[in-house]
Amino acid sequence: MTRLGTGIGWRPEIADAVERMPGIDWVEAVAENVCPGHLPESLRRLRERGVTVIPHGVSLGLGGADRPDAGRLAALAERVEALGSPLVTEHIAFVRAGGPLTATPPLEAGHLLPVPRTRDALDVLCENVRIAQDALPVPLAVENIAALIAWPGEEMTEGQFLYELADRTGVRLLIDVANLHTNHVNRAEDPAKALAELPLEAIAYVHVAGGFERDGVWHDSHAHPVARPVLDILTDLASRVSPPGVLLERDENFPEPAKLEGELAAIRKALTVGRVAREGVAAGHGTGELRSAGRAATDPAPTTPTEPTEPATPVAPARQRLALAQAALLSALVAGTPVPEGFDRVRLGVQARALDGKRADVVGKLAPELPEILGADYRGHFLAYAHGHPMTGGYRRDALDFAEHLLLAGLVEETGARQELREWWLERSGPVPHSRRPGVRLARATRRVLLRR
Repeated sequence: MTRLGTGIGWRPEIADAVERMPGIDWVEAVAENVCPGHLPESLRRLRERGVTVIPHGVSLGLGGADRPDAGRLAALAERVEALGSPLVTEHIAFVRAGGPLTATPPLEAGHLLPVPRTRDALDVLCENVRIAQDALPVPLAVENIAALIAWPGEEMTEGQFLYELADRTGVRLLIDVANLHTNHVNRAEDPAKALAELPLEAIAYVHVAGGFERDGVWHDSHAHPVARPVLDILTDLASRVSPPGVLLERDENFPEPAKLEGELAAIRKALTVGRVAREGVAAGHGTGELRSAGRAATDPAPTTPTEPTEPATPVAPARQRLALAQAALLSALVAGTPVPEGFDRVRLGVQARALDGKRADVVGKLAPELPEILGADYRGHFLAYAHGHPMTGGYRRDALDFAEHLLLAGLVEETGARQELREWWLERSGPVPHSRRPGVRLARATRRVLLRR
C-alpha cells in the first residue's frame, strides 16, 4: 500500500501557500475541478517536486441505485492519468435519485447523502464499486461520509457496513475521522466502536477536517478549525494502526498559512500520541493481539480485503427497492413532498435548509456575476427559488434556471439589474455565445418570445 505521509487539500485559493508549506508530502484535489488538458501551474510544480497528487471525486454517487455513469468514470480515469496518481478516491454516498428506475423526474442533491446500512444498499454499493474498479486505472478508495439524518430500519453499524464492503470488493477505505465525530454528535454513534469494527488493513489514508455545532447538530463545514474531539479520534485510530497517509481538508474561509501549518502540527502530534500508545500495546501484548483489538469474539473470521467475494443474490431487485427509497427521501428534501415514514422530520428540515444554502453558495461561486447583479437580494431570491425548484441538471444549469425564473417572474425590479441579468442569461443559455450585433440580438429575442407563446 502506498505510504503518503502528511498532506493537505489543494484548493486554488491556497495554492501558493500550499507550495510554500514545509513537510507537505502529498495533496488531494477535487477531481471535478481539474481539467486534464489544462492542469493548474501550481499542481504541475508540485508534481515536478515529487509531491503526490490524488484526485478526490464527489459526483459518481456510488451509493446510488443506478450503475455508475460511464462518462463520469472515464472523466475520473482521465484525471488519474493526467496527475499520475497512485490511487483515486470517491464517497460512499448517493447524490441523485429518480429517473428510469422509478419512472419519476431525475433529481440532483448537489450534496453527499447517506446510504442506508441495509443488505439491499450494500449489495448495490458492492456492484457499483466493482464497476468503478474495472473502469479505473489505479486502485479505488471510498470515504465514509458525515450525515445529518439517519435511515430507519438500518441493519448494520457503520463499521460492519464498511467491513463487509471492503471484504466483498477489495476496495480500500478513506476514513474521515471528522465524519465519525459528526455521526457521533448527530446520530449518537460511538466512533471507537466504528474504529474497532473496521478492517484497518484496508485503510488507504485518513481525512481530518473542521466543523461546528449549532443547536445540537454538528455541521461538517470544512471551513472551521479542527476540533479537539476529531483529533482524539485520530489518536485512537493511530493507536490501532499506522495510517498510510493523513490529510487536512479545508474548502473555504481559509485562514492565514501559519494557522493551517498549526493545524497540521496538531495532526502530527495526535498521530505521534497514537503511535506511542500502539507501540506500547505491541511491546506489552504482541502484534497479534493488537490487530484483533476491538473485534467481538463472535465475529466471523475476516476475509482478506484483497480477496473479494461475490454476492449470493441478484442485485436488480435491490436496485429497484433502493431507487424508490432514495427518490422518496431526496424528493422530500428538495421538492417538498411528504417525509417518508420513519425519518426525523426536524432533522430532514435541517438537511433541506442546508442543501438550499449549499446550492446558493455553489451557484454564487460558479456564477459570481449573479451575486454582483442582484447584490444583497441574491441569497433571499435564490433560497425562495430553491424551495420550489429542485436541481435536475447540476449547478451550472441551476444558475441558468434561477436567472430565467427571476426574469420570467419579474422579480428583479431595478431596471439596470434586470437588463444586466437578461444579458447574462442570453449570453450563456444558448449553444454559442450571445452576439453583440443588434440585428442578431433582435432576432434571437423575437424567437424566444414566439417560442414561449
